[in-house]
Amino acid sequence: MEQKNQDILSEISSLMRTIETDYPELQKYLKESRSTIPAGNSKENIDLEDLKDYRNTLRDLITKYDNKD
Repeated sequence: MEQKNQDILSEISSLMRTIETDYPELQKYLKESRSTIPAGNSKENIDLEDLKDYRNTLRDLITKYDNKD
């Protein structure tokens, strides 16, 4: 797998852990958001733009929740 993909996947994992530990009330949105990740089993099916979009979705979810008041 390309290094950029691996870096983004690592960041996605970190963001998901952050949501699970610091924002458990947001976990219900993770299932909906995961539909943006390709379902393919091979490495070639994982598109860099799809990964970036999913990462950005997770970032936005946290940011919007933090700014909610």
